[in-house]
Amino acid sequence: MLNWIVIGIGDIATRRVIPAIQAEPRSRLYGVVTREPGKAAPYNARAWTTLDEALSDPVVQAVYIATPVFLHAPQTIQSLRAGKHVLCEKPMGMNEAEARSMVRTAEETGRSFGVAYYRRAYPKVQRAKQLLEAGAIGKPMLAELTCHEWREEKGSHRSWLIDPAQAGGGPLYDIASHRIDVANFLFGQPLQATGYLSNAVHHYAVEDNATVLIDYAGGVRCVVDVRWHSKVKRDQCRILGTEGEMELSPLNGPELIYPGGRESLPVHANVHTPMIENFVDAVLGKAPLLASGAASFWTDWITERARRSGDA
Repeated sequence: MLNWIVIGIGDIATRRVIPAIQAEPRSRLYGVVTREPGKAAPYNARAWTTLDEALSDPVVQAVYIATPVFLHAPQTIQSLRAGKHVLCEKPMGMNEAEARSMVRTAEETGRSFGVAYYRRAYPKVQRAKQLLEAGAIGKPMLAELTCHEWREEKGSHRSWLIDPAQAGGGPLYDIASHRIDVANFLFGQPLQATGYLSNAVHHYAVEDNATVLIDYAGGVRCVVDVRWHSKVKRDQCRILGTEGEMELSPLNGPELIYPGGRESLPVHANVHTPMIENFVDAVLGKAPLLASGAASFWTDWITERARRSGDA
């Protein structure tokens, strides 16, 4: 039985992470770290107000980090050095240097370290990778991933997302990171990246839109466009090849269309559950991590280059 603690009892933790841990038969929610210990009451779990106290408990084996981005690196590194396995929310860190330090610490400690890029476990993303490798659309040439939504400037329970000191950036960090990671999963290690960031509608301290261009080996180019100023929601994913195209839109939906085929591959009711299952498998030595720290690092690598060029 793997004893978990969860750091940060916010929306993602209560809706997805904790239910996924509780549903995993080899896992137990042992405790939570929160400034409000009363939040632990519904879970019949221990509560600590500091991470130091929690990590000093030898029964703790795995840590889920569900805090704002600026805390990811220090909390991950502290937990790994305390001998715990770590699964961290995305994006990995505030910048490439933090992400690199997290990966290096995992290597030095020999602990499992994963990042919450749960879309790698989507059945249709897994199937798309298989089809691409089998040549279903010929040679892949262009991938287009778009996520547009409306984000108010004030009043959200996740208002920290528009604070650069806590979130690092706007939609580039929040929703582009998932799409960039999907592209990395499908096409491998990126070769180069650039980006364009601006505030077209909202006057946040972070950007309200970002467009990222990524080149991969073999000539594949990816365009990721994310916006917090559209009241028309979009969640598009399309891949064009020399002999056809593959449609995964909406990315969070079940449909996968490719030359000669159409499949419906729905996601799990709780998208964090397959990710938690994979993490436990990895800790037990039964499977590799789908989104290891080493693989997830490349999303931060791309984000850093997009941000630098976008700020230039």
